[in-house]
Amino acid sequence: MQTIITLTMNPSVDVSTTVERIIPEDKLRCGEATYDAGGGGINVARVIRRLGGEAQAIYTSGGATGRMLQRMLDEEELDHYPVQIRERTRHNFTATDETTSEEFRFVLPGPTLSEAEWRSCLDALFTTEAPPAYMVASGSLPPGVPDDFYAEIARRGRERQVRVVVDAAGEALRLAMETGVFLIKPNVQELSALVGRELAERSEHEAAVMEIVERGQSEVVVLSFGSEGALVATREGCEWFYPPEVEAQSAVGAGDSMVALIVLSLEQGSSLRDAVRYGIAAGAATAAQPGTELCSPEDVGHLAEQVVEEN
Repeated sequence: MQTIITLTMNPSVDVSTTVERIIPEDKLRCGEATYDAGGGGINVARVIRRLGGEAQAIYTSGGATGRMLQRMLDEEELDHYPVQIRERTRHNFTATDETTSEEFRFVLPGPTLSEAEWRSCLDALFTTEAPPAYMVASGSLPPGVPDDFYAEIARRGRERQVRVVVDAAGEALRLAMETGVFLIKPNVQELSALVGRELAERSEHEAAVMEIVERGQSEVVVLSFGSEGALVATREGCEWFYPPEVEAQSAVGAGDSMVALIVLSLEQGSSLRDAVRYGIAAGAATAAQPGTELCSPEDVGHLAEQVVEEN
């Protein structure tokens, strides 16, 4: 049994390409397309595998796109378990304007799941005899899945003493936090929605994350500022982390890479501080890659040495 399991309820086959210039109504001639397995939990498991760890990815899979996704994960030799669904797994599409270097991301809603299908995902997570140490539930919930789905995972995970990480947004995240989880990774906009007020100043960010921790909604809050770093809160207090400068090419997968290295590092016995440092390095390394490409071990190790911490 793996000590890290990830769940992706709304995976995708990610297509990325380039266009000389994105112009409305014109027929746009694209460059060569790249196809990658996508979706929050799948990306987390892929990065863990790429960085020398082991994780099992559980995900929904339907139709020709689902079969393509399964073949991609087989080729990466990733431990994966597809839960078969009736409707087809989605594509997502990313195009980079070569003239402006702007990235355009088109995200489709995904298939509608029946109750039997989403319950099969819960069964896949919790019918194993030995529970994992960490469970990462990441990404959006597709149509048909109730908002309290991640909350149910949090409840069952607590019963089995599993550290549940939820990387999501909106009502699904809020309800999971009401149950209590190990770690969340919101951005500022998502955190503002969770606490019900606008957050602009450094002191306001610190107060909001500590409020969540002190309420017992999440043991660890990693507030992501993207390329500007992160604020980490536990019951011991807050700490800021600032990433090294990289030439960012794409935001796809950067947040998932951050979560992956935090969880992998903790599973391997690192302190939370070191885990976050490696997580920020992984996010920066992925952001420096084109399209949907993920980070490499060499880049992560080099960039981790350049992360700056501030109490």
